Amino acid sequence: QVQLVESGGGLVQAGDSLRLACVATGLTIRNDNMAWFRQPPGKEREWVAGISSDSTDISYEDALKDRFTISRDNAKNTVYLQMNSLKPEDTAVYYCAGDPKPGRYLVTENYWYYWGQGTQVTVSS
Repeated sequence: QVQLVESGGGLVQAGDSLRLACVATGLTIRNDNMAWFRQPPGKEREWVAGISSDSTDISYEDALKDRFTISRDNAKNTVYLQMNSLKPEDTAVYYCAGDPKPGRYLVTENYWYYWGQGTQVTVSS
C-alpha cells in the first residue's frame, strides 16, 4: 500500500523551529517530484515548497522562502521541511505530496498524484 506519512508537527511558540518529515512506504520516491502544502484553519490548501527528484530544482512560496527549507534524502525515502522563526500565521495542517511525472513540477494541487494525511502545526503567540 502506497503511503506518505508526515511527522514532526506539534504546538510551539512563535519564534520556535520545527522539522517536518514525510516518509514514503510502499513506493520509492527517488524519481518523483515532491512538495509540501499547508491548509490554515478555515482556508484553502496552499503551496509551501517543492523539490525535484535530484534536488536541483527547489522553489518556495515567496513569503516563506527566508524561513522554510525543503530537502530530501532519497536513500531514506524521506522529504523534510525545516521551518524556522515560526509565526502564528504558520498554523496549519501540513501535507506532503508527490508525483512521478517527468519534467518540472507545478504548484497547483491537481498536479500532485499522491498525498499524505497531514500533520498539525500550531504556533502560539
